[in-house]
Amino acid sequence: MMITITITIMSTEAQRFWSQNMNSIDMRRRKFLQSAAGFSAIAMLNAFVPAWARSLQVGRDSSQFDAADPLVFDLAIREHQLEIAGGMGNGMSINNTIPGPLLEWYEGRDVLLNVTNRMTADTSIHWHGILLPFEMDGVPGVTFRGIKPETTFEYRFPVEQSGTYWYHSHSGLQEQSGVYGPLVVHPREPEPLSYDRDYVVMLSDWTFEDPHDVMRNLKKMSDYYNYQQFSLTELYGKGDMSRGEAIRMKLAWDRMRMMATDILDITGATYTYLMNGLHPAGNWTGLFQAGERVRLRFINGSAMSYFNVRIPGLPMTVIAADGQNVQPVETDEFQFGVAETYDVIVEPKGDAAYTIMAEAMDRSGFAAGTLATQPGERAQIPSLRERPLLSMVDMGMDMSGMGMDHMSMSESATAPDQSTGSGAIDHSTMDHSTMNHGALKQGPSVRPMHQGHNMGDMASVGPVIARHSSDNHGPGNISVATVQRDRLGERGTGLAEVDHRVLVYTDLRRLADDFDERPPTREIELHLTGHMERYMWSFDGMQFHEVNGPIEFEYGERLRLTMVNDTMMNHPIHLHGMWMELENGHGAHIPRKHTINMMPAARTSVLISADAQGRWAFHCHLLYHMDMGMFRVVRVS
Repeated sequence: MMITITITIMSTEAQRFWSQNMNSIDMRRRKFLQSAAGFSAIAMLNAFVPAWARSLQVGRDSSQFDAADPLVFDLAIREHQLEIAGGMGNGMSINNTIPGPLLEWYEGRDVLLNVTNRMTADTSIHWHGILLPFEMDGVPGVTFRGIKPETTFEYRFPVEQSGTYWYHSHSGLQEQSGVYGPLVVHPREPEPLSYDRDYVVMLSDWTFEDPHDVMRNLKKMSDYYNYQQFSLTELYGKGDMSRGEAIRMKLAWDRMRMMATDILDITGATYTYLMNGLHPAGNWTGLFQAGERVRLRFINGSAMSYFNVRIPGLPMTVIAADGQNVQPVETDEFQFGVAETYDVIVEPKGDAAYTIMAEAMDRSGFAAGTLATQPGERAQIPSLRERPLLSMVDMGMDMSGMGMDHMSMSESATAPDQSTGSGAIDHSTMDHSTMNHGALKQGPSVRPMHQGHNMGDMASVGPVIARHSSDNHGPGNISVATVQRDRLGERGTGLAEVDHRVLVYTDLRRLADDFDERPPTREIELHLTGHMERYMWSFDGMQFHEVNGPIEFEYGERLRLTMVNDTMMNHPIHLHGMWMELENGHGAHIPRKHTINMMPAARTSVLISADAQGRWAFHCHLLYHMDMGMFRVVRVS
């Protein structure tokens, strides 16, 4: 006998009613609470909000792990008008809500998901970060044919992991219109840290424009949504930059057909930023009681937006990244890219209210919510900070001889020792000056690894990794990062100068003692390429429709994938079906991730155990970049 889970949801209209009437409802509720012993404001609020906005159950329910029958979920995708972000929009919802319902799974159980398409177009659902048979991965044209209108596709697979994840459409631009939702997998073993309250905080971006119109606008003018231009006069006024330096920098940007304010392709000019489906005025609220430890599961479920997340006055202890437990690290702010997740624990003091601030990386807008002891309470929302500018380092340029020695930490910081304890090649000794990137047009560069290396052979690479020739990988790329850097120890774009702690990738250390100590036997090098003016995005200068075949992995092999970002934009790179182990200098404790942000002009290596046979998508998770060709297929056989 199967156990069917009934998902409690609240319509978008009800969400809006709740947010608009919070104060009046709260007044009546407070009077009731004064006379009703044993009832808490948290329990009362939970009766009114959808599952992903409530506190999750804390503690293990052993019956959920011991049952042999699969958990069954019924999901229906529809296209309709709905109230969202303070207005009426044309959206695509899952079970009539945006985001879709919270799915709670249990490690070791099977799940069965019946996804019904109530639209006129094909659709799909991809279970982001979940290890599963490739036929269940949900990528049309790669793993299955998609879900036709008025049909139901049955996903069934065992759940072999735990943590915070999410799910979304992999069909066209549907994710932008609302086909996404949160996913939490409860662990079979007790959590390594205790907490009293548990909330999902899903961030996303919403536009009232048709996503296909947004794409057409970007194709016509790549800076269509960039209202934050800068002038030579403004650049000259920055720091101690001389007039000549400012002119040279401006001319360099002009040659690249980009601007120093090209931080995000799509901005607050069209986006409203949402927290658990609510715009800032909706004030999503996570309730707590004095003295409680609160777990917040942050999910970047946006289509195109990076967020800077902080809770003014409240430190955050990061305990998991991309669903995987990490050694706890305390910070005050983190920046995360599309599709990444971070779990944090906070300890609010007394009955104070705190603002959860999620500022768009380009500072063109924000999402915000509140941690409070009572509904309707709200702390001050901080002002948006000054928008950042890209640097010469982001351009991948050699700054020597340009008088740029005064550049800020983010532009010249020395990276920490990157000895991973797992490598077999010293990148600092590699001569790339004669590399023929034109040869990469037939596929990624593949190099066999030298056999017999011991653990710890990788030397410190320092900030400057390699200098390449002027080859631009073909017409699909306008620039090459002539100076590549290991940027894992650098703060995210625009956060170099903030006066508090900021999480960086080198802070992450896996908690589990399960590192695969086999050295890699070969290396694949792949370049992230693009032409911003034409809005073309690719790998190795070739869009997906131009490549001859998949990237081949041999089943069971251990390999290194080195990625080089030759563009001047951040790209969150996602590999389906397998973990990428980020070589960030922590030996056997390097973290596992399903999505890795590649900063401009960065050179980053990951280790992969090719333990999942089948065809797997590999792509930039910026939705419009993926749609324009920054996508490949990895075949494990």
